[in-house]
Amino acid sequence: MPEKEILTISEYIDLVNEGLKEFSVKIIGEVGKIIIDSTKGHAYFAMRDEKDQSVIDCAMWASKYRLYGVKLEDGMKIIAYGCPDIYKKTGRLKFICETMEPAGEGELKKKYEELKKKLAQEGLFEPSRKRPVPKYAQKIGIITSKQGAVLSDFLSNIGHHRLIIKLIDSRVEGAEAIEELIASVKTFRKQDIEVLVIMRGGGSFESLQAFNNELLVREVANFPVPVIAAIGHDKDVPLISLVADVEVSTPSIATVKLNESWNNAKMYLDKFTGDIMGGFENVLENNKFLVGNTINTIKIGLKSLLQIIKQKLDSAEALVFANSPERQLEVGYSVARIGGKIVKSAKAISLRENMETLFFDGTITSEIKKIK
Repeated sequence: MPEKEILTISEYIDLVNEGLKEFSVKIIGEVGKIIIDSTKGHAYFAMRDEKDQSVIDCAMWASKYRLYGVKLEDGMKIIAYGCPDIYKKTGRLKFICETMEPAGEGELKKKYEELKKKLAQEGLFEPSRKRPVPKYAQKIGIITSKQGAVLSDFLSNIGHHRLIIKLIDSRVEGAEAIEELIASVKTFRKQDIEVLVIMRGGGSFESLQAFNNELLVREVANFPVPVIAAIGHDKDVPLISLVADVEVSTPSIATVKLNESWNNAKMYLDKFTGDIMGGFENVLENNKFLVGNTINTIKIGLKSLLQIIKQKLDSAEALVFANSPERQLEVGYSVARIGGKIVKSAKAISLRENMETLFFDGTITSEIKKIK
C-alpha cells in the first residue's frame, strides 16, 4: 500500500478552504463586535443567532462593504451571503461575506428613509435636474433580466420605428443584483445610446432593495443621457426611480414615452401632406388661365430661341468651311510633308530627303537637291 501524501499546514488549509466553498449560503443574525479597519476599510464583526446565541466570526472586504452600503451597528439584524474560510495566520475560521443587506422590513425602511433624506438634501430628486426623453430617439439601452415577461412586454409595445436596442442582461432582485446593475450602468456609460431604460416587474419592498443602493442611485443620477426607470412598485418608490429623469411603473408605459414623438411625427406628416396636396389643388384651380397663358408664352419664347440658335449654327458652319484646309488647297495653296509630318520651316529640311507636296487634286513626291 503506497504511503499517504504528507501535506504542510498551509497546503492542508488550502485544501480545506477549497472544500468550504461548497458551503456558500445565506445566513441571518444579529451583529456585534464590529471593527472597521481604519486603513483599508475592511469590516470585521460577529453574527449571533438570537435563539441560542451561537456565534460566528465574519469579515467583509472593503470594496464589498462600500458597495452594499450597509453601515453596521451593534444589535442590527442582517442577511449575509458567503462561505467559511480558515485564516492561515491564526487558524481561525471566519465567514467571508460577499453580500449584505438589513433583515426585516422595519430595518430596511429605516435605512431607506435615511438614505432618501440624505439624497434629497443633496438635491438629487429636484425636478430641475430632470431631462426630457429625446425626440425621435433611435438608440435605446435596456438593463433588465432576460427571464420573465418584462422584456417581451417592452419589445411587443415599442412600435416599428427602426430602433437600435442594446440589452444587458442583469439580475434585478436581491443583494446579489446590486453589483451587476452597477456594472451594467457603467458599461452603458461607454456606449452610443440616446436614452437608458432600467426595468423590472413589481414586487415587495424587500425584493426591490437592489434599486435603493446608494452607489447605484448615484450612477443613475450622473448618467450622461436621460434615464427611464420602469420599476413596478406600490407605495415605497425605489430611490433609483426618484432620481431617474422619467419614472413609470411598467415597461409598456416606458414604450409610450419612447413612441410619443414618433407617433406625433407620423400624425403631423399625414396632416401636412393633406394640407400641401389640398393647397396645390386650390392653386391649380384658381390659376388655370395663368398656367395656360404661361405655357403659351414659354412656347413662343422657345421657338424664338431655337431660331436664334439655328442662325448662329449656320454662321459657324460657313466660317468653318471657309477656313478648312481643303478649301485652302482649292484656291491654290499646297501642303508639304516629310515622313508624314507637315513642314513649317526650311530649317527642318535636309538634302536628299523625300518630300510630299499635297494639292487639292493629288500628291507629288520630290527629292530635295538645294535649300535656299
